Amino acid sequence: MGMSGRRQFLVDEKGEKIKVVLAIEEYERMLDQLEELESIRAYDDAKAAGDEAIPFDLAVREIESSRR
Repeated sequence: MGMSGRRQFLVDEKGEKIKVVLAIEEYERMLDQLEELESIRAYDDAKAAGDEAIPFDLAVREIESSRR
């Protein structure tokens, strides 16, 4: 899960780092990890809310009917 490979930076005229250059594989891995973290946080928020759980198929029907 750690960062692999060499880190590369783009710098401004003062030599300050302003951007990072990543291999596409590293970028995609980071996106996957962020999505997983967002799902975990959403789950934690839902559990903390203490709302009553409803069956998945009912939730889908409610969502679909609200789009019409």
